[in-house]
Amino acid sequence: MTKTVDQIPLPQASPGTERNLTVVRYRAASARPFVYLQTGLHADELPGMLVLDHLMRKLDEADARGMLEGQIVIVPVANPIGLSQRISRSHIGRFDLDSGSNFNRHYPDIAGPVGDLVDGKLTQSAEGNVARIRSAMARYLASLDDIRDEADELRLRLMRLSCEADIALDLHCDSESIMHLYFLQEHWPQAEDLHRLMASECTLLANKSGGEPFDEALSTPWLELQARFPDLPIPPACLACTVELRGQHDVSDDLAARDADALFRYLQHQGVLSGDPGPLPAPVSSATPLSGVDMIEAPVPGIVSFRADPGDRVKAGTVVAEILDPTTGERTEVTTRQTGVVFGRRAHRLVRPGDIFIKVAGEKTLEGREGQLLTSR
Repeated sequence: MTKTVDQIPLPQASPGTERNLTVVRYRAASARPFVYLQTGLHADELPGMLVLDHLMRKLDEADARGMLEGQIVIVPVANPIGLSQRISRSHIGRFDLDSGSNFNRHYPDIAGPVGDLVDGKLTQSAEGNVARIRSAMARYLASLDDIRDEADELRLRLMRLSCEADIALDLHCDSESIMHLYFLQEHWPQAEDLHRLMASECTLLANKSGGEPFDEALSTPWLELQARFPDLPIPPACLACTVELRGQHDVSDDLAARDADALFRYLQHQGVLSGDPGPLPAPVSSATPLSGVDMIEAPVPGIVSFRADPGDRVKAGTVVAEILDPTTGERTEVTTRQTGVVFGRRAHRLVRPGDIFIKVAGEKTLEGREGQLLTSR
């Protein structure tokens, strides 16, 4: 058995308290391929915790049978800070109550300092360059020791655990949603096997979505280093993906077992586990640009009555919801400007002006969809 379990303490936020990151490792004699998985970064998004429990049970069996060919690192609760936050018996897991920041934003941009560390040391060997850059990433992150904020320290610890991975999967979910994935455009169609195995109904591509989320903190430095050293071979050596496991209430052993089986087969396809994963299933959707997502905002306050469900296909101009002002009885129709699939909507039906409450993904890039492509909050 190669499995180990470690506890990494976070710095004390107040006297008499301590939180820890649980890190589960499965490691063969070769450290490659190295796949990193985490869940619960938004700590009120629970499906991934059940999925990784099912996956680790399968990995325990695989480990006992000698199937490990590479390294797998799993953080089954990536945010013990958010997991502990409650107000009046309501869980608040998306934002740090101390700073107000989104736990999946504001990860350190390491491309500049890493580029400085490897400047003059890269060669015409792509394999050698990848090894040097990974080592520089680890050294730079290890040198950051002056962080005092607990949430920022959490971000740093997660980066240290994952920065040398070949593949990093960050498991999340939306409010009410279908299965969907986020990748760099640069990693398509390389990433199509995960898209097909997870039966993703909506896969969204962008090389930079804004806000510095965890997955892009690992993957975009490779693109920035390519741009800085254009005459040297630097592949996009970390395939990082945010996996959205449907909606917050899609928490069941049946779904979790199905998703864990898909992830197990993906690990086999990637050569981290031995054994026959079987043929790839047919895709159930096509990848589309993140810039083609219509993030529909409420124009007025009121009670939402949806006219479209997650998974529905709609055309531009379709009424997707009405908003009722209960004090007057007036209803305001809300339409989409995109032709595509409704992939997410807000579970809480009371909205204020400017609230994003339903999302439609399509093939056409929409006017104004540039820069900040994700919800800022």
